[in-house]
Amino acid sequence: MDKSLPDTRPFARFEWMLAGRYLRARRREGFISVISLFSFLGILLGVATLIVVMAVLNGFRAELLDKILGFQGHVAVYRSDVTPIPDYEALQQTLSAIPGVTRAVGLVEGQVMASSLRNNTGALVRGISEADILKLPSLNNDSLRTALKEEGVPDVTASFASFDASGGVAIGERMAWRHQLGLGSRITIISPEGPETVIGTAPRIRDYPVVAIFKVGMSDYDENVIYMPLADAQEYFVTEEGVNQIEVMVDDPDDVDRYLLPIMDAAGEGMAVTTWKTRNSTFFNALAVERNVMFLVLTMIILVAALNIISGLIMLVKDKGRDIAILRTMGATRGTIQRVFFLTGATIGVAGTLGGFIVGLLICLNTERIRQFISWVSGVDPFNPELYYLAQLPARMDSWQTVLIVLMSLGLSFAATLYPSWRAAKLDPVEALRYE
Repeated sequence: MDKSLPDTRPFARFEWMLAGRYLRARRREGFISVISLFSFLGILLGVATLIVVMAVLNGFRAELLDKILGFQGHVAVYRSDVTPIPDYEALQQTLSAIPGVTRAVGLVEGQVMASSLRNNTGALVRGISEADILKLPSLNNDSLRTALKEEGVPDVTASFASFDASGGVAIGERMAWRHQLGLGSRITIISPEGPETVIGTAPRIRDYPVVAIFKVGMSDYDENVIYMPLADAQEYFVTEEGVNQIEVMVDDPDDVDRYLLPIMDAAGEGMAVTTWKTRNSTFFNALAVERNVMFLVLTMIILVAALNIISGLIMLVKDKGRDIAILRTMGATRGTIQRVFFLTGATIGVAGTLGGFIVGLLICLNTERIRQFISWVSGVDPFNPELYYLAQLPARMDSWQTVLIVLMSLGLSFAATLYPSWRAAKLDPVEALRYE
């Protein structure tokens, strides 16, 4: 065999024809075809699963972040000794003037017990002004129900207008369900930090009408939070004219750390500042670790499928020993043989990756319908909001992450073809005939 023969044009038509022929197995090659089929299905399922899981984790994080930031704010400013801030309105104006700060909200917060004829549960009371609660998009949505114009009669258009003068409270939908309360019902709020008496501290007990029922979509808030007019909260928690904290919203919450120094300078001495990242660091760090671990674990599915490509191609090379000998005798170079088997394995990888991308995309676009269907068939909600905090199954595909998954799958598939194709090209006609 003359090893000086020129190589054919790379990836010529007949190379594609041979690769396609080897993919269409005859009866005696059926076992090789089964391995190829399982390799294709393995890559398809691996890519689809990885895309769906990463999209759900991304959506879960984004939805939680949106709900948490819509509830807590981005930066909290409070006094170091945890006493009320008396001149909070002036401080609000100072903080609002900082470049990048969109809003500063004064709040009175306190832990209480919410009591009704049906139940007794812990709750967090947040005293907020009407002007500020009207700016909370997490509360002012299509699920909001109010009865502020006439007690107990639902408003035609739900709104927190006249909330300050209502003398009532707004509770979450899940709290209303747990206590069996509706608009116009009364809820008792009990605080252990009441007035001092000769026998000790007496609890502070007040009854308030329910004037609004909201739904944030995060079970922890819908079940445990009560909004109260700021003046009523100041009177209930005895903060006089002050507030417990000022929540600051910025235009770029992901880069909230760069606002810390100007906010601390504006707040002055004796004030403490924390960000949403600090308050929720454990939770979001756990989500990040879970996402990375899931990515590595599910990548193993694609790796196993790529190993199946290797085993299938090695068996194909052994089965096609006579064909390799004939091709080499007819003048085919080592490069031609290597490209033929590379195309055979790469076709499986490309088809599986493309199929996995399409399946993953379809599932991501219909995650909530699939969840509802599974719930209807099984009678069990696979995404219980009490466990996962959210009422719906979110899915948010990240374009760069999806491209990375596709490239990784193609890279593993192409790498899996290198050794078998190199082994096929290494055979000379005499050695190839020994495979028969």
